Amino acid sequence: MENAPDKCRIAFRDATVRRQHAATIYTVDASVFLNAFNPYEEGYEQSHRLLSDMQRQAIPVVVPSLALPEIAAAVVRARDDAELARRFVLCLSRLPHLTLVPLDSALAERAADVAAQHRLWGSDAVYAAVSLQYGSVLVTLDKEQQRRVANVIAAHRPVDVLLGDQ
Repeated sequence: MENAPDKCRIAFRDATVRRQHAATIYTVDASVFLNAFNPYEEGYEQSHRLLSDMQRQAIPVVVPSLALPEIAAAVVRARDDAELARRFVLCLSRLPHLTLVPLDSALAERAADVAAQHRLWGSDAVYAAVSLQYGSVLVTLDKEQQRRVANVIAAHRPVDVLLGDQ
């Protein structure tokens, strides 16, 4: 990671994202980033392993720029450490395989349409709209989000992506 502090590195594991999905682009919901950050949460191992594999294999990840304040807010509320929250999102924003998609008026309008059509919460609709825009696989821990968009985009849990069940 060019110009990223060593503290930004994610420890790698031996497992890898299935090679048959190497050309796939992913949109990773904030829930997965946050889950991978907290070793005490259920699903931590799978989320952490997936993100580590994606980083090591330079698998493209596109997320809305909304992810940064969403993640920072969750980290500071859980840990009561503003500096930790800032460092975490700075590290995320510097990942070379991660593209931040600006939440401009066109994306906001598309997200509003997705929210209305699929009865999604605002931020969930923004991730779904990015996934639609890029033809990417949405990776989320939010079962409701996954279920509500299943007929228009591929949406999977981290463990499903690791197992190649997408």
